[in-house]
Amino acid sequence: MKCIVLSIAIALSFVTASHGQMAGVKAERDLAYVEGGHERQKLDLYLPEKAEGPLPLIIWVHGGGWQNGSKDGCPPLRAGYVAQGYAVASINYRLSGHAVFPAQIEDCKAAIRWLRAHAKEYSLDPQRFGVWGSSAGGHLVALIGTSGDVKEFDVGANLDQSSRVQAVCDYYGPTDFTVFVTTPGYESHATDASPEAKLIGGAVMQNKDKAARVNPITYVTKDDPPYLIVHGDKDPTVPINQSQLLFEALKKTEVSAHFHTIHGAGHGGPGFAGKNIDDMVSQFFAERLQSNSAKREDITTESTTDAPTVARDSRIGELPAGGRRGIPWKVVIGRDDKNKDGKISKEEFSGPPQLFLWIDQNSDGIMEQSEHEAFVNRPAPQP
Repeated sequence: MKCIVLSIAIALSFVTASHGQMAGVKAERDLAYVEGGHERQKLDLYLPEKAEGPLPLIIWVHGGGWQNGSKDGCPPLRAGYVAQGYAVASINYRLSGHAVFPAQIEDCKAAIRWLRAHAKEYSLDPQRFGVWGSSAGGHLVALIGTSGDVKEFDVGANLDQSSRVQAVCDYYGPTDFTVFVTTPGYESHATDASPEAKLIGGAVMQNKDKAARVNPITYVTKDDPPYLIVHGDKDPTVPINQSQLLFEALKKTEVSAHFHTIHGAGHGGPGFAGKNIDDMVSQFFAERLQSNSAKREDITTESTTDAPTVARDSRIGELPAGGRRGIPWKVVIGRDDKNKDGKISKEEFSGPPQLFLWIDQNSDGIMEQSEHEAFVNRPAPQP
């Protein structure tokens, strides 16, 4: 999922030579949304240098299987949303290695309450907050949307502020873990070593009560915000039934929802980089956060990606049985890590753009060592 709402040419016009710093954007980084809290309880906030009036806010929640990833990539920032009149926030939260659920949703809600408490300071409109995330981040934003009235997840400071949001964009987020792990082809997620098990503290089918608690569908009520849900029907990591179940629950409860299927698309990747997807997301946030004209809807749409099932690059080599040869991470990082932060941004990457889209599995615009190694070691497709 590459969330590029402006055309590439327009988006790149906001990038300076200063390692991805966006021209016309004021960055407030590493703001602690929990005073004296965990090192992960921080967020970055991006504002127009010349902000006029209270701004609608898009909050990015990163993916990474609830066990890795960071706020550093922030696709809405790279997509040029600040230039369109939004403020953009990107949040970190405690990972499953730090604490099991509900720590992750508690952190997301704490960040939202903190942003509302500081809305006047940063010229934010507290009545126009939207959230957007992919994969594990998609799960968390879906849960943020349905749990606006679930008080047990609101803990800590700023409890006089609401953690509700006004729009949710969910890219291929898991929902019902019990269906997930029993879907043919996804049974490996039923083990106690899966990301889902690490999140809830045990194998899913032995902890169905915990799986229900983490499921956004559990909390759906009629006053939930509008949703845009996007999923590829060839997703090898999260089955598309996870988004279908959420959409049906929202529709049944008369919550506005738009479910878009990308035929041929996997877990992120090139299928999510098309202009039609960019425009759809941009229109969704414009209608829900920048105008009051949007009406309730329950619609399904679809598109088809012409991206190949497997991205190839001559520098990666052939795809031998059982694995994929590739350039070692130390070579890639030495070649492309221009700002020496141990990661490679989309702008720094010197390989083909489509290759970056495949490697960046949590779709945050940043390639990390774990993503690179997962890509080069993935099994070769069978003939």
